[in-house]
Amino acid sequence: MKSFSYVIKDNQGQIRKGVLDVESQDKLIEYFHKESCVIISIKERKKTAQRQHSSRISVDDLVIFSRQFTTLIESGIPAVESLAILQDQVEKPYFKAVIAMILKDVREGASLANTLKKHPKVFPEIYVSMVEAAEVSGNLPEILERLSIYLEKSSALRKKVASAMYYPVIILLMAGGITTFLMVKVIPTFQSIFDMLGGNLPLPTQILLLVSNVLRSYFLIVVIVFIVVSALFLKYINTDRGKRQYHKTLLRLPILGNLIRKIAIAKFARTFATLVRSGVTVIKCLDIVAKTSGNKILEEAVIKAKKSILEGQPISLPLEESGIFPPMVTKMIAIGEKSGKLEEMLSKVAQFYEEQTDAMITGLSSLIEPLVIGVLGVVIGGIVVSLFLPIIKITQYIGTGM
Repeated sequence: MKSFSYVIKDNQGQIRKGVLDVESQDKLIEYFHKESCVIISIKERKKTAQRQHSSRISVDDLVIFSRQFTTLIESGIPAVESLAILQDQVEKPYFKAVIAMILKDVREGASLANTLKKHPKVFPEIYVSMVEAAEVSGNLPEILERLSIYLEKSSALRKKVASAMYYPVIILLMAGGITTFLMVKVIPTFQSIFDMLGGNLPLPTQILLLVSNVLRSYFLIVVIVFIVVSALFLKYINTDRGKRQYHKTLLRLPILGNLIRKIAIAKFARTFATLVRSGVTVIKCLDIVAKTSGNKILEEAVIKAKKSILEGQPISLPLEESGIFPPMVTKMIAIGEKSGKLEEMLSKVAQFYEEQTDAMITGLSSLIEPLVIGVLGVVIGGIVVSLFLPIIKITQYIGTGM
């Protein structure tokens, strides 16, 4: 597929601009001729520009698209005409181009789900699977509405976690910058004073001066080593073994591990419940839940659950054995399986853990501020005390001598 930017005049006389991915320029020209459009210009785009453009499609864009699509279909407008209206309303060029390609395929007789499947960067697997189930059951508006709610809840949870982390990360970066500045620029000034005074320096001051000298003499090497170690760490945790070990370690962390567990369970239950309610088969549900879990340990547990179902066993057993799911969750899933109310039980689990996550994030947010300030105070205070210890010692000697 090649990417082309275009400027055309449509059959209503309006100038339209956008980007389309097609096999060749001839195919694009043929498409515009069929639409009775006048071609003003067509230019091939570089793939790097295409990737940058595609990355701009956010969850919020997808939610707005889904809700507008739902409204149009509920109003009695056919899917093809609804897509054409949405193409004109969407502002982002790449998203507009994707909708144009979907519209073209649907007009040619392709199913909506199969068309969406061609654009995995825009429409995730859960979206495609739910639309596929909607086309079979004939309740596309209802399932699109569920999709919108699901995406909104997932996005809200992600934003809450991110916003809770912004403040401490910014404070720690500032603390790192201030500490580095003190080590490189301020402490060397005191070192010359200490050399003039002579005598043995206190151990904290000696350590501080040693760190300062290392940073000043080997600053570039320290930065390179930090970058290399960070790159190797990121590379390792992107492997299956590394990711598993990393996620396992995160779950064992005090306080933070419990929050990560709650977030993972809330996401698992919400995704699973939404898919089951939309008519997606349980095996397909587990496939999607495993891929979108965001946690390797949970993913392995879900894959085992899928295997147990294929062998005629319940879902709850491998989830219980994984150790990541609390007894309440596995018991409710077991009850849901036996009673035929799996979706209802999963929804209750999702709601409970979403509320728990909200409460925990709120509590941590109130604790993080004083904790970070305390850490910053200890670091900066430790540096200041280490610098003034020799001066205090000299003052004491002078006082004794007098």
